[in-house]
Amino acid sequence: MSQKSIREILKVVQTLEIRSRRMAEEVFAGQYHSAFRGSGIDFDEVREYVPGDDVRSIDWNVTARSGRIFIKKYQEEREQTFLLMIDVSGSGDFGSTGRSKREVAAELASVLAFSAIRNRDRVGLLLFTDRVELIVPPRRGRSHVLRLIREILFFEPLGRGTRPVVAIDAVSHLLKRRSVIFLMSDFLGAGCASAELVALKPKLNSLNRKHDLVAVSVLDPREEELFPAGLLTLEDAETGELREVDTGREAVRSVYRQSFEGQRAQMRRVFRQAGIDGVELRTDQSYMPVMRQFFKLRERRRR
Repeated sequence: MSQKSIREILKVVQTLEIRSRRMAEEVFAGQYHSAFRGSGIDFDEVREYVPGDDVRSIDWNVTARSGRIFIKKYQEEREQTFLLMIDVSGSGDFGSTGRSKREVAAELASVLAFSAIRNRDRVGLLLFTDRVELIVPPRRGRSHVLRLIREILFFEPLGRGTRPVVAIDAVSHLLKRRSVIFLMSDFLGAGCASAELVALKPKLNSLNRKHDLVAVSVLDPREEELFPAGLLTLEDAETGELREVDTGREAVRSVYRQSFEGQRAQMRRVFRQAGIDGVELRTDQSYMPVMRQFFKLRERRRR
């Protein structure tokens, strides 16, 4: 990521704030709370049963003592912790459609963060590559969210690779109470190869049992298949390795496409088997329809 002046950084952050706040207030109004409201585990009181109450809430001990039917009432948790886990590895800087994968992740993260603070939730940030790069403890407030946006967009990482497992291990020790976690990455590179994904599954499953985990993959259309442009020298954004590839050959493009689709299929399978929701975004398409559908699905499921 190129060096920018403070004035340029502030301008980018302020522009993104305006767009993100509008989306959070107008587009996602109500949907965030419905999809990620408190788990309702705080006991409030017991009251006498009335027709229409959920029979699963009956307090059988009180009912047996009183001779009348009573149900337990629970108060929805007033505050949640919302953690953004963002991949800032080298491959995130790639973008063939006018914006990079990292920029798409930053915009979605800012919309989610503003939605969270509107709901009086606390928001934290963890940036990772092949190591944990930065942890910002959860807090509320506009200035805090602006700092998170700035870090996601302009933080200069030490690592270049992608290893979600190191971030998941860190979060498992970091969060003490149930939280909503968004894990955003392209899930590409050696750290997301077949063997790594298999090893990642039990860790995802364990984290999701303790928290509410959502995996968001951000891809660029040029990563799905090779453009037929003849003999090219390609550089791996994470390792720096150079390879000559004859993109003019259909056989070469076919092998690449099959390999990519196989990796994506395995990634979806790992998410499904780990019991977590997976969302797939692209740099050449708006994330709004995808996220609206995701929120609606979550809301229906909670009902």
